[in-house]
Amino acid sequence: MEYTRLGRTGLTVSRLCLGTMNFGWQIDEPAAHAVLDHARDRGINFVDTANMYGREDGDGLSERMIGTWLAKSGDRNRTVLATKVYAPMSADPNDRGLSARNLIASCEASLRRLRTDWIDLFQLHHVDRATSWEEIWQALETLTIQGKIRYAGSSNFAGWHLARAQGAADRRHYLGLVSEQPKYNLLTRHAELEVLPAAAELGLGVLPYSPLHFGALSGALRKQRESTPGRTVLHAPDRVEPHRAALERYEKLCADLGEQPTTVAIGWLLSRPGVTAPVLGPRTPEQLDLPLKALTSPLTAEVLATLDEIFPPIGNGGPAPEAWAW
Repeated sequence: MEYTRLGRTGLTVSRLCLGTMNFGWQIDEPAAHAVLDHARDRGINFVDTANMYGREDGDGLSERMIGTWLAKSGDRNRTVLATKVYAPMSADPNDRGLSARNLIASCEASLRRLRTDWIDLFQLHHVDRATSWEEIWQALETLTIQGKIRYAGSSNFAGWHLARAQGAADRRHYLGLVSEQPKYNLLTRHAELEVLPAAAELGLGVLPYSPLHFGALSGALRKQRESTPGRTVLHAPDRVEPHRAALERYEKLCADLGEQPTTVAIGWLLSRPGVTAPVLGPRTPEQLDLPLKALTSPLTAEVLATLDEIFPPIGNGGPAPEAWAW
């Protein structure tokens, strides 16, 4: 396993992050524990969840499954634990968003579900346009002083949201955000325009989610031909069909390289400047093996150039405004 610092912090995290959105929604507790065991045994020390994951089947079920695993394994001190807050957790209008009330209450609820005294990375799952940054930072400072969180991060923020958030934190002499979790993969490259440049300027680690675009980049066309069950078939109409021509070229390139499409997609993300750790979403322990191979199979400059031809960046490529201007 390779390790790196999370943004401008001194916190060391693995170059792959175990995402747990499938816990509760797709897999049960024994299967979730098997995935966590497999990730730990292969050096992944970074685990990401959210209070909303698994909520349809139970209150914060993903967090609860991680909590029982931490209690059983005794691996809390070796695990960098990240969760998120924002989404509605009930019909109560105050049980959502980034108000000081909800940030503090949600943190305490996550701590109970996770069976831990602290959260390493407490992430704002979405922007809350109704709540001021002064209120948000006051609440997060309180949680930091109380020892309930170590760092704050964000997810689904635009570049200007990151800049505004950090400006408000700087005025309070608070560390502010240390990471951003955007949707980013070969098929979804909008983050390159402003989110990635803003993160680099502000010293934020980047944790791309949906690295396989809901399975479209995992060999979707081959799996369809072979009638392999899974997300590829489930999301075929809207995730695969619009990109069929590009995916055909992509899967041929991977076959010519002798690599699985999953390995190449993760390898591409690992090659991107500023990316700390792609967030994986395995449903079985074995689904971690192909992403792990990407760490020891770096892509050549020629392959990276070919991937840019198959999946062109937006506009002229690179950051805004050069992506569309001179």
